[in-house]
Amino acid sequence: MATKPRAVKESPLYQGENEKIAYVLDTGPWGGTPTTPIVKIYDSGGTDQSSTCLSGSPSVSTDDITTPLVQSLSPGESYHLAIRWTYSGNTMEAYCIIYGEN
Repeated sequence: MATKPRAVKESPLYQGENEKIAYVLDTGPWGGTPTTPIVKIYDSGGTDQSSTCLSGSPSVSTDDITTPLVQSLSPGESYHLAIRWTYSGNTMEAYCIIYGEN
């Protein structure tokens, strides 16, 4: 059974501490048609920082998942942005590394 890479091809990304960015994931390579997206962000120690670093809820449009706004990243810290969804009864997950900058 062939599997798809889990890291998005744009990873790693860089984001300034004052920026607020909603990222878009095209789930087409995983089969498309996502439902029930869940987005979490973890710091380099594995601690869930979603309540601080995410604002809003994920949304779906056709094959695309738009994340909540990613914000309040600390300069010098690395983050693991995890995007999970359901496709045809399967739970899929992709991730991206984001580096906080000044």
